[in-house]
Amino acid sequence: MDKEKAVQKMTEVMAKFVGYTGKVLPDDVTAKLLELSKRETQPLAKEIYKTMFENQRLAKQLDRPSCQDTGVIQFFVRCGANFPLIGELEELLREAVLRAMHEAPLHHNSVETFDEYNTGKNVGKGTPSLFWEIVPNSSECEIDTYMAGGGCSLPGKATVLMPGWAMRASLNLLWI
Repeated sequence: MDKEKAVQKMTEVMAKFVGYTGKVLPDDVTAKLLELSKRETQPLAKEIYKTMFENQRLAKQLDRPSCQDTGVIQFFVRCGANFPLIGELEELLREAVLRAMHEAPLHHNSVETFDEYNTGKNVGKGTPSLFWEIVPNSSECEIDTYMAGGGCSLPGKATVLMPGWAMRASLNLLWI
């Protein structure tokens, strides 16, 4: 398969995978929820677990995301330095999110911070986020996805450093 066809195929597979992860919880998460639900004794908590499992069943049945907020997509990429599509991965994953956005569908969550508008596409400056680990002497690639909602799963904090601290940080980086 030539490189262009390989990129198209991997984009298609990743788009389906991203859409699937928005609809189906991983097996270990489902197993843990089932375990915890069996130990629960409080009526309200039991009802919440029952509702969660019904939501998962309906997400599969109706082919819809299991949460209204599919979040900002993050990719954790463990890629061999010799993987033939390493140079195309970033754009390929961005295109996969664009496709999944419409096909799954996903909730459009990417806001252009300084321009203050929602792109409506789930992509923007820095989104999807990619976290890379390059593995020397390998041609394999492993990609994990995470849909980070804006609630408790993706908290953030901004801090402004005093000018003296910023200068020290810059100097330390230069010395490394």
